[in-house]
Amino acid sequence: MHSTFSDSGIRSESTLAMGDAPAPGEVWLVGAGPGDPGLLTLRAATAIRGADLVLHDHIPARIARAHARPNATLMDVGKRKGAAPVPQTKIIARMLDAARAGKRVVRLKAGDPFLFARGAEEAAALAEAGIPWRVVPGVSAGLAAPAAAGIALTRRGVTGAVTFLAGHDETGELPPHDWAALARAGGTLVVFMAMTRLDALVLALLAGGLPAATPLAVIAQASLPGQLSLTTTLGAATLAAKRSALPGPALIVIGTAVGQALALPDPLLAPAARRAAR
Repeated sequence: MHSTFSDSGIRSESTLAMGDAPAPGEVWLVGAGPGDPGLLTLRAATAIRGADLVLHDHIPARIARAHARPNATLMDVGKRKGAAPVPQTKIIARMLDAARAGKRVVRLKAGDPFLFARGAEEAAALAEAGIPWRVVPGVSAGLAAPAAAGIALTRRGVTGAVTFLAGHDETGELPPHDWAALARAGGTLVVFMAMTRLDALVLALLAGGLPAATPLAVIAQASLPGQLSLTTTLGAATLAAKRSALPGPALIVIGTAVGQALALPDPLLAPAARRAAR
């Protein structure tokens, strides 16, 4: 078993052994999952144990502390409400400096590195600098949160399509998605980072033609002990969310699949406390 490198610096997945960890001067972009330590993959745990430096988001901080070596350096570079975020340029600079110094580096991200986690930006910077890197996929909140609330994103005879959407752009505003096309397409919509723009999201989907009676769920703190979910409709979502005051982070799921979840006897993960709004 051996490892190879492409021109971009990424290692060929087919040549990696399960026990591999970052090599000196190498950076791994590792998905930590939605927060539940039990949803961390074996490969991710191995990577963390082998790192000299772990630059972690705020949500997987406990996971980083649990798996890192005692002599490893851990840095929280995640975004927290009420705290100034660490600039992305500074995070990238720390990765590059550590790798050039021969450190084994893990950039530990909540969810999956390549799904609304800015992993592509970091990978591009590493490739441009000639730093070897690779990605360890993680369980995205876009999958874990609906499952924990008993929502099957796809279900034969109900919905056969899922769309993942960002709920805000780099300016903090609702992105200019083609809302009419999304409304016509049907299926399940999974919206990340949209709670601060929920009113705008609702108005955009209603204007695009999605019926006000469309089922909608908000799942907060997915997979964590404090997980809560709110089940309502698109038309009532803004008022219901204000009344419930769900804590962040939260994910929004919209579509027929949400209504079907009410009939499921057992959620796929630990049961969530439910708040139903009518």
